[in-house]
Amino acid sequence: MASIDKQKREEEKEPYRVEEEDEDSEEEEGWDDWEGERELEFACLFCDSQYSSCSSLFDHCASLHHFDFHAIRASLKLDFYASFKLINFVRSQVSENKCWSCGLTCLCKRDLQNHLHDVIDFNEIKTLWNDDRYLIPFLQDDSLLYSFGECDEEGEDEQITPIDEDLIKDLMNIDERISDDHDSTEKFLVDDGKCDASFSIDHLNRDSSSKRELINGKDSVGHALCSDKDPKKGPLIANSQNHIAKHIKMVNESYFGSYSSFGIHREMLSDKVRMDAYGQAILKNPSLLNGAVVMDVGCGTGILSLFSAQAGASRVIAVEASAKMAAVASQVAKDNGLWWNKTQSGIDGLPKRVIEVVHGMVEEIDKTVELQPHSVDVLLSEWMGYCLLYESMLGSVLYARDRWLKPGGAILPDTATIFVAGFGKGATSLPFWDNVCGFDMSCIGKELVMDAAQIPIVDVLDSQDLVTSSAILQSFDLATMKPNEVDFTATTTLELKPSASATWCWCYGAVLWFETGFTRRFCRETPAVLSTSPYTPRTHWSQTILTFREPIAMGFGKEQRGKLEAIGTEVYPAVNIDLRISIVRSTEHRSIDISLEATGVSPDGLKRGWPAQLFNLQ
Repeated sequence: MASIDKQKREEEKEPYRVEEEDEDSEEEEGWDDWEGERELEFACLFCDSQYSSCSSLFDHCASLHHFDFHAIRASLKLDFYASFKLINFVRSQVSENKCWSCGLTCLCKRDLQNHLHDVIDFNEIKTLWNDDRYLIPFLQDDSLLYSFGECDEEGEDEQITPIDEDLIKDLMNIDERISDDHDSTEKFLVDDGKCDASFSIDHLNRDSSSKRELINGKDSVGHALCSDKDPKKGPLIANSQNHIAKHIKMVNESYFGSYSSFGIHREMLSDKVRMDAYGQAILKNPSLLNGAVVMDVGCGTGILSLFSAQAGASRVIAVEASAKMAAVASQVAKDNGLWWNKTQSGIDGLPKRVIEVVHGMVEEIDKTVELQPHSVDVLLSEWMGYCLLYESMLGSVLYARDRWLKPGGAILPDTATIFVAGFGKGATSLPFWDNVCGFDMSCIGKELVMDAAQIPIVDVLDSQDLVTSSAILQSFDLATMKPNEVDFTATTTLELKPSASATWCWCYGAVLWFETGFTRRFCRETPAVLSTSPYTPRTHWSQTILTFREPIAMGFGKEQRGKLEAIGTEVYPAVNIDLRISIVRSTEHRSIDISLEATGVSPDGLKRGWPAQLFNLQ
C-alpha cells in the first residue's frame, strides 16, 4: 500500500509544558533544583538518527523507512496503550534485524533498511503487538514513549488527552507488574486458573511457522481458548485468537466457495499429467486398494474417489468442504452407481456402492461420519497448490493422517520435492520490448522486470530459458513429517549450465516447481510421479517465478581480475549463485510468504550478497 499522504504537522511542541499558575509560588517551590529545561532527543526506530521532536522523527520514519505512525494509529484506532506497545514492538523487532510488519529476518541492519516496505493491510498487523510485554519500554529513557501523543496531525478536531503522570510512572514500572505473569514460555493464566492456555510468544509474531489454526474453538493441538478479560491487564491473547479465528473462517469460506466454479474442476480434470499420475497410482496397484478403506481429502468432483471404488476399495470417505461440490460429488457417485448412505445400506446388496460423501473440513468431521480413529487404510488427496504449498491444504492432510490413518497405512502421494533453477532473459518480457516494430522500447521491459521483482509470477517457463542446472530445494516425506515442517528455510547452489555458445550469461531470477511421488513404499506394483517441471509436459500448476531486483552475471571465469569489480557483473561473473529460500504460511490464511536471498560466488571464492526479497503468493 502506498504511503498515505500526510498533512503538515502542527508547529513542533515542547515535550512537556508546565502550566504557570503562579510564577511567584513556583520560584519558591523546588525551582532551585531545576537546571534549565533539557531538550529531549528522540531516537529513530530504525536507524541511528536523533531528532529534537517526535514530529520530525515520525516524518523521517514515514519518508525513509515506510513507517507512518500517524496513519497506522488512525487506521487501527490505537489508544495510548496500543500506541505505546507499537513503538516498543517495532524497536524489539529492529534490534533482531526483523521487519516489523512481515517478520522477515534479515542478515544485517543494512539489509533490513533495504527491505522495509509499506504496510499492505493495516488490519493484518494489528495483533502483532497485542501483548503486555510490549508495555515494558524496550529502550531505557525512551522519550518517544511519553511524547508521541502531543504531535497529532494538523486539522484534527480530536483533542489530545494530556498524559497522566501517574500513568507514566505505572508504565515505567510495568515490568514489575507483569513479570509474574510471564514465565519463560509465556504462559497466560485466565480467570484465576479456571482456564489455562499456553502459547509460545512466536505465535503472536508474523513468523507464521508457529501459527496455529483454530478449529471449533480450539487450536490445532487442542488447547481450549478463553475470552475472559482482566480489566487490570487489558485484552488478553484470546481477543487476538478470536480475531484470527473469524478471519480464518472468512478466508476458508471464500476459498472453498471458489471451488464451486466448474471451470476450475474442468481445468484440473483436463490436466493429463495430473490425471495420469493419480490414475496409475490408484488403478494399477490392486494390492493396495482392493478391499481398503480409503479417505479422499478435498474430493472436489470425486474423481479420485471414483478411481478408488473402481480399484476395489470397500469403503471410500470423500471429504469436501464446499457445500456445492459435496452435493455434486454425491450426485456423480449416484449417477455411476457408487454412492452409499445409511438408508440404502444392504437394500440391493451391491458391494460397489462404497462412496460416502462428507460435507465439511476434515478437521471437523468427527460428529458427521461413523469412523473410528486410525481405521483408514489409504489416505488420498490432491492437495498441492502453486509452488506446492500455496492453499495450505497439506496441513489438513497431515491432520487426517494423524487422526484417521492406521499405523503403517498408505498416504498417496507419499513424497513431495521442490526444485529450483535460474532463468535467463528469454523467460522475461525483455526480448519483446527490445524491438517493437523496429523501435527500442526496452525501458518498458526494464520497468516490468522491476515490478516482477516484487510479486511471484505463476506461469509456464520454457526449459530452454533455464541458464542453470536444477537443484533440490526441499523434500517432504508425507508419511513421517511433522506439521510444523511445512514451513522451512533451505539453502542450495545454482551452477551454470555448460554452453558452447557463450562463456557467460545473465541470470534474472529463480523458478520453483515440484514433483510428488507415489513410491514403491505403497505403490508396489506400479509407482508413479507427478512432475510440474519445465522439462515435462505443462500442468495447470505451471511454475512459480521469482525475479531478482537486478540480474546476476554468471560465467566460467578465471581467478583473476584487473581491478576491483563487483561480483556478478559482466566483467566479473559469478561462477555459482548460493540461494537461501524460506517458504512459510502467511498470516493471510492459505497464502504463503517466500523470502529469497542470493549470493554470487566468484572464481576465487569471494562472495557478494544482495538484499533479501519477500514475495507473497495469494
